[in-house]
Amino acid sequence: MGEQTLTAAIAKDRSGGRNRDDQPALAATLMVGALCLLGLQDSLVKLVSSEVSLWQFQFLRSAGNLGLLLVFSRYIWGKTRPIPKSWGSVALRSLLLVAAMVLFFGGIPFLGLSEIAAGLYVFPLFVAILSALVLGEKVGPRRLVAIVAGFIGTLLILKPGSEAFQWVAVMPVAAGLCYAATILTTRKLCRDENPATLALGVSVAFVVVGVIGMAIMTLTAPSSAAIRWPYLFTGWNQLSLWVAGVVVACSFLNLTANIGLAKAYQSAESSWLAPFDYSYLIFATFWGIVMWNDVPDMLSFAGMLMIAGAGCFVAWRERRDSQLRQAEMNRLLR
Repeated sequence: MGEQTLTAAIAKDRSGGRNRDDQPALAATLMVGALCLLGLQDSLVKLVSSEVSLWQFQFLRSAGNLGLLLVFSRYIWGKTRPIPKSWGSVALRSLLLVAAMVLFFGGIPFLGLSEIAAGLYVFPLFVAILSALVLGEKVGPRRLVAIVAGFIGTLLILKPGSEAFQWVAVMPVAAGLCYAATILTTRKLCRDENPATLALGVSVAFVVVGVIGMAIMTLTAPSSAAIRWPYLFTGWNQLSLWVAGVVVACSFLNLTANIGLAKAYQSAESSWLAPFDYSYLIFATFWGIVMWNDVPDMLSFAGMLMIAGAGCFVAWRERRDSQLRQAEMNRLLR
């Protein structure tokens, strides 16, 4: 998902409101198109998950992204040098985002794309919870009701206690938690970092974690886990030409989509774009049906609607509270 867009969204939030350069129609079109591409990418990952390991795929895709970033660095970064102002903060953010994406992609072979997407998209609810627990921010009763509703939606999809429940279904929810922690880290510790620095940091972190994961899985003796779940517990596998082509396509789709998302957040307020962000749930379901004949049941559909509604409400309340605080600050400074 959109690992190179968080700083753009936060920078937009800090601008304090819509300006005359905003292009909401263009922003919405870019966001919906980018999320459609990401849904296709995730479906392609599921397609090759029996041929590559998770660590191998992350290494290859991230190496491709890093290569494309370096090739087009002049156009993406201009004359800016992507050197972190705080190495520790950038490293922490990068590792949190890597954890989120490893958990997200780790569940893809075992779950439907709609289940994976719904699990990840509880992240706005985790943001609200972590903001209260870690940062001491106030969570009002309406937002608390939205959080409870969102997690009820998650339970409708996961179905704990039923025969349909799989423990691997917790992985995308854990990914949502890590993604929420990434957002808070970006807001509080990386606000002054250049987006190019953050993008480069994430790409490097993915490559490093991929290499470490492959080394560990390759050097350890084959286990029953490796036989049952080769995608998670093996290292380097021999690549056929078609698998290599899919990995290259995933890298291209990922980078193209993230550039589109960044441009979308630069063209309109993130609070206005929040409802469009949930179109990923639609595209994940669409690609799951088209490529895998994976049709969610009615409880899962209801759960996705509850998660999307709760997330949009939380995003709207956060934006409204931010505007009120800014208005009060402006009044006091007069």
